[in-house]
Amino acid sequence: MLTHINISNFAIVEQLDLDIPNKLTVITGETGAGKSIMIDALGLALGDRADSGSVRHGADKAEILASFDISNIPEAQHWLQQRDLEAEHECILRRVVSGDGRSRAYINGTPSPIQALKQLGEILVSIHGQHEHQALLKKETHRQLLDAFSGLAGQADIVAERYQHWQDQLKAFQHFRDHAKEMQDRVDLLRFQINELQELKPEDGELAQLEVEHKRMSNVDSLLGRGQQVVSGLTEGEPALTDQVQSINHILDDMVGDDESLREIHDMLDSARIQMEEASSSLQHYLGRLEIDPQRYQMLDSRISGYFHLGRKHRIDPHQLAHLWQTLEEELNAIDGGEEKLQKLEQAAESAKDSYLDAAKTLSKGRNKHANKLDKMITEKIQPLGMPGAEFKVQLQTNPANQYSIHGLEQVEFVVSTNPGQPIKALNKVASGGELSRISLAIQVACAATTNVSTLVFDEVDVGIGGAVAQIVGKLLQELGTNNQVLCVTHLPQVAAQGHTHLHVNKQTSKKQTHTDIAKLSQDEKVAEIARMLGGLKITNQTLAHARELIEDSQG
Repeated sequence: MLTHINISNFAIVEQLDLDIPNKLTVITGETGAGKSIMIDALGLALGDRADSGSVRHGADKAEILASFDISNIPEAQHWLQQRDLEAEHECILRRVVSGDGRSRAYINGTPSPIQALKQLGEILVSIHGQHEHQALLKKETHRQLLDAFSGLAGQADIVAERYQHWQDQLKAFQHFRDHAKEMQDRVDLLRFQINELQELKPEDGELAQLEVEHKRMSNVDSLLGRGQQVVSGLTEGEPALTDQVQSINHILDDMVGDDESLREIHDMLDSARIQMEEASSSLQHYLGRLEIDPQRYQMLDSRISGYFHLGRKHRIDPHQLAHLWQTLEEELNAIDGGEEKLQKLEQAAESAKDSYLDAAKTLSKGRNKHANKLDKMITEKIQPLGMPGAEFKVQLQTNPANQYSIHGLEQVEFVVSTNPGQPIKALNKVASGGELSRISLAIQVACAATTNVSTLVFDEVDVGIGGAVAQIVGKLLQELGTNNQVLCVTHLPQVAAQGHTHLHVNKQTSKKQTHTDIAKLSQDEKVAEIARMLGGLKITNQTLAHARELIEDSQG
């Protein structure tokens, strides 16, 4: 659960440091005071999108830090352990937003992607906004809520994965089937090209070696003549370089006798003489092996020509022919096979379909089982909310076989009859805006009660209701707070009275600066705040008494 939140320079909050208790915490304040600011800040810490408007005017950055006790949230512990981010039973999420709208995120002090923050946030907190009832008009929302209520989200993910695999296998089969003629033409071409390459048998690096040898054999006469000149100059000529160096070194011998510092120069010349003799010997050995082999030369010429001919034909560097040969053979192996290949692809597609159907039928069975439970629960919850005799149903309509989808075998739709005797119809055709808001709240409370998330946030979800209905809504939230941590931003005194803890938002203006503070109210302060919500600016003894009555009733 959320244990602490620290907010710095966010919106109109300069500094806020607040411990968050368990059970139901209500947040109230004057209109425009910024009751939802704490919820917005928490949303940023959970990975919501940031912008420069998040930063308080005059500050260079906004910072939100949210601490959670995860000792009873094994899913969060496992998520952190997988990423080496565990910190025993505490998890700290931190978000820093700069003045230009860029932001950084941290999990237990480690820089982390915003997406990671969002994934972990979905495990820790569930936020329900005041406009959430609008999403209730979409069938996609109906399916998601039913799966969440039924604990089938994991099975729905399996169905989605298997559906995608089935579609991939089916596309592969259909592509092969529909392009069989083109593929056979391609197979014939590949076989012809591969046969040409097999005759040449190109090897990596071979052409470069052939070109070196060919060039050498093309210049044998020139190499022999020039090589003999070098040998003659080094050791066989009159005078030979080696003889001249040796004569010079004899002179240096005498000089060394007079000055030992010339020893290094003497040794260098002696070494040079030895290296020239070795170079001459190596060159003579090279010239002795240098010869023209007409058959070898013809073979080199023919093979090099073969490389360049196929290189031009395939429009590639002839040095890359060995790689091309391998690539063409791999392509041929992938598409060759004809009827046998087509049969295997069809079998793979059928097997993937069967796997999908197995998972989808399991999902359908679970949906049907829990749909009746959700029918009963929502019906029981909406009737006291100003809709006596209303009836809620979850309709599951099986799709035709050719319309099976990534979401399963059926369409999920919420339908309702808001008055006795009226037929059950789709929500957007029956419910008014106020009724839709109340139905949405009942669904949120019902689904939240089954979630593994321990912190639930309701941001003014009680818009459009009042009186006795508001008191029932408050009791619903208080009941939900028995086993969960619930934060509720509200403008209704009947709801606020049900809170185990009451936070008050106060906006102040001084020196042309606007500040918002949030403070925990004492029992007397809570009475005064609820009296304000009941009676406006003028608080009378009667409104105070009414406030106490609401609070006492909430504790009954």
